[in-house]
Amino acid sequence: MKKILGFASLGTAGAAAIFAMSLNAAPTAAQEVMLYKNPKCGCCEDYADYLRQNGFTVEVKPTQDLSQISREAGIPDDFQGCHTAFLGDYAVSGHVPIAAVKKLLDERPKIAGVTLPGMPMGSPGMGGAKQEPFKVFAVEKGVSPTVYMVE
Repeated sequence: MKKILGFASLGTAGAAAIFAMSLNAAPTAAQEVMLYKNPKCGCCEDYADYLRQNGFTVEVKPTQDLSQISREAGIPDDFQGCHTAFLGDYAVSGHVPIAAVKKLLDERPKIAGVTLPGMPMGSPGMGGAKQEPFKVFAVEKGVSPTVYMVE
């Protein structure tokens, strides 16, 4: 009987391990995003829709203090986009492609966030055709931005 109980225990432990692995593989709830934008900017709404289409729950908050919000998030003035979104502990400034956002959330580097400065044509939420590869920069408070990825 001990062997049977031993196997039963092993089977239960194995089943528990498989169940735990399946929980880890299960889809998680949509990542919540708070996106700050200039009240008159329409492309920022388009970027919010882009994030929604990629599984995020987005709240848009118009503000007259976008530069200050971005600066406090660690984004230097000359690297700021036209909106700044917060995903957990990270700031995402500008029309950052979803591949960079997912990389950021998957890798969880020790940075303040990422930015795609300006409003490049063809970037998510912007009209027109892509003119050149997008350089997405990693930002940290007090450190010069570095290229995080090129798309």
